[in-house]
Amino acid sequence: MFQTFFLSMQQDVKLFLFFPVLCAIFRTIFIKVYNPYDSLAGKGRIIWHCYRYGFWWGMDFNAYVFLISLILVTLPVTFAGLSPQMGDMIRVYGGLVYALILYGAFAGKMIFYYHFHDIFNQTLRLGAKAEKHNLIDIFFHQDHGAAIIAGGFVYWFVCKYSILAFLHLPSVPYPIVGNTILSYIMNTGIVLVLIVGFYWFRYGGTLFHDNKPEWDTIPAIVKKDIFFARATVDDLPALKAVRKKKPNELLEKTDEENKQAIAEIIGDNDSYGNPLLCFKRTANGPVITKPSHIFMLVGESYMHQLFEPAYACLNLVSGGNTLFHDPHTATLPNFLSAGIISRPSIVSLMTGIFDAGLELNEREAWWHSTVPTSLPMQLKRLGYHSTYWYGGSLTHGNFNQFAPACGFDRAMSATEFCGADAPKTWVGVYDNVFLEKAAELIQKQDSGKPEFHFLYTTSFHGPFKIDLKKYGYSTEGIMTDAPAAIKEDRAIQKELGTFWFSDQAIGRFIQTMRKAYPDCLFIVTADHAINLSCLKKMTGHDETIHDRRTPVFMLNHRELDQSVLSGNVIGSHMHIMPTIMELIAPKGFTYYSLFPSMTEPLDHVISPANWLRADAMGYYDNDFYQPLGPGYAPTDLLEGPRPYLSEIKGMKAITAYLVNHPELLKPADEWIRSFK
Repeated sequence: MFQTFFLSMQQDVKLFLFFPVLCAIFRTIFIKVYNPYDSLAGKGRIIWHCYRYGFWWGMDFNAYVFLISLILVTLPVTFAGLSPQMGDMIRVYGGLVYALILYGAFAGKMIFYYHFHDIFNQTLRLGAKAEKHNLIDIFFHQDHGAAIIAGGFVYWFVCKYSILAFLHLPSVPYPIVGNTILSYIMNTGIVLVLIVGFYWFRYGGTLFHDNKPEWDTIPAIVKKDIFFARATVDDLPALKAVRKKKPNELLEKTDEENKQAIAEIIGDNDSYGNPLLCFKRTANGPVITKPSHIFMLVGESYMHQLFEPAYACLNLVSGGNTLFHDPHTATLPNFLSAGIISRPSIVSLMTGIFDAGLELNEREAWWHSTVPTSLPMQLKRLGYHSTYWYGGSLTHGNFNQFAPACGFDRAMSATEFCGADAPKTWVGVYDNVFLEKAAELIQKQDSGKPEFHFLYTTSFHGPFKIDLKKYGYSTEGIMTDAPAAIKEDRAIQKELGTFWFSDQAIGRFIQTMRKAYPDCLFIVTADHAINLSCLKKMTGHDETIHDRRTPVFMLNHRELDQSVLSGNVIGSHMHIMPTIMELIAPKGFTYYSLFPSMTEPLDHVISPANWLRADAMGYYDNDFYQPLGPGYAPTDLLEGPRPYLSEIKGMKAITAYLVNHPELLKPADEWIRSFK
């Protein structure tokens, strides 16, 4: 009987061995596809530790293949009369189920990395409220969904015969011991080895749970290389880490804990009740003549990177360049968005408060009331009628309710005012149609009173299916001087061509509005920047932190120039509202802002994901940062502590405190009355 157990148990081991090999193959494919380096020379030790540590980390799941097979197959074969042949069949098809799970996780990771330049992280949770049909559209039209599904069938057969090959590996014969006592001792020893061996593999080469592989214990030589550190983590452990991490621990903190964090940035001052009222500021007096119209134009992924001289040969920003290089435009080379995805950025731009992952636009209390830092509400105090123009449908994300609650007098969906026949992506109406129609309506409906217009475009968003030739785009016509590797890649051309298309629409809108309203104030930025990994074919290296996280920023008025920014080379979305106030508000006007204006010197800026100084820029999810300025290459990374942690903690605590106390919110008109 134990002989049967011994031989069957070896089949379990053979089945188990297949999956670390499979995970190593997936790791190799990931490295091959996304490797940011021109050469891997000199990285031998890093690669070795990446695979070694990845093997042990993967045991968090892979080790259970042995245990499940042992319980479901070997024990029935030994004690219930299940035939070894039937046992192997169960192993094959059970193994195929697990192999398909690994395939799905790997395919998901490859897609996720393409969009977010990271393995699975908490951003994954933000998809819970996304429009599912839009995600399906992206999957099939941008992420090669049909090919992934078709590949799954091929993968099934390859795995099936690979598992069979592993199961046909030679087995060790059961050692025959003539002495009964010795036989019992040997059998007991084998069982103990199995138990200890399982736990040893399950805990990643240790017998102690506390010593299991985790992110913080990745060998230093690997962790210093962010790409290979990410490559080390198998896909199921990465998903497990996302699942284990609570959706938002801020909501579980007590009022006292939040107040303590808030006190770190405002002091022990609870006399106001609402912590935002501690951020009262007084305007120094107008810098420019009060403009009749203010336009805040937020382009989808309208990033600074493509405005840099290094990418001039691509000729993708001829529309925006007119404003960018205008002598009356102030720009910043280093700028942070309020969020790394769209909605948190838009919410923060509207409300003036820090994103804490709490999806304020989805909360009913915020559909009726707002905060004293609200941008349109505070502009209303200066006499501005405000309109929010969105290139898609405002019902997505409940902005049809959230935007008016912030103080916008109107909220306009391009899917409605552009007509049912307007060309659309799944996100919204084409930027050229949206902005042309918005410009027409702005002029037609002009009240003669000061107006603020917040416009948000949508077209530069995957999947990239716009017929670019129809709108005048051709590779040779636009990218005459671009590298051949860029011009000859059709997928790259669709992506970069769509950026050009959006930029052209933005440029025409700016020209139209400047002609109609010569005294207008323009603020041009993006909801966020993105990873344009295709550009490594030009640079020879992966995108830098600066590339991935710097949206464009332009501030234009006929009475402005670069000096208005007081020598600053840094800024953020959170500084836009106070900057507008300091530009146009009368002396002595009081307003509320968490952050100071960019018209005064800034030491540093923060966002939920990043920190920025004139000399450096880093992430909050690791200890590495990119040094900026002369003497450093774009790819240089240094290791050091993450600064301004108490500040970012306090800003998030303010948002959490307000969510927990919706009674502190008021309708915009009520706030205005209270400030008189």
